[in-house]
Amino acid sequence: MGTDEPVVVVAHWQTTAASLDTVLAHVAALAPQSLGEPGCLGYEAFQRTDDPTALLLIEHYRDSAALQAHLSSSHYQELVGRRIRPLLTDRRVEFLRPREAQT
Repeated sequence: MGTDEPVVVVAHWQTTAASLDTVLAHVAALAPQSLGEPGCLGYEAFQRTDDPTALLLIEHYRDSAALQAHLSSSHYQELVGRRIRPLLTDRRVEFLRPREAQT
């Protein structure tokens, strides 16, 4: 698997009702900063309809280097590392490679 291939990150976050507004505010601040990175091709956040404290983030990066640049960025370290993660009760992250459908 080459590192020049696109990377999709799917992050499943669970928080509490008491922390939800704070987490959503941090995500709202994080999204435009992430999209401003040259290698970030997409950044979307979703809430489950049956459990608003369950969030799903889908992020698209040009390649592994762009993902590493994102993870090392000051806005990621501050917002996710210092502010969001302490408010999560569960966190699962998947790293995926897009593939064409086989017919």
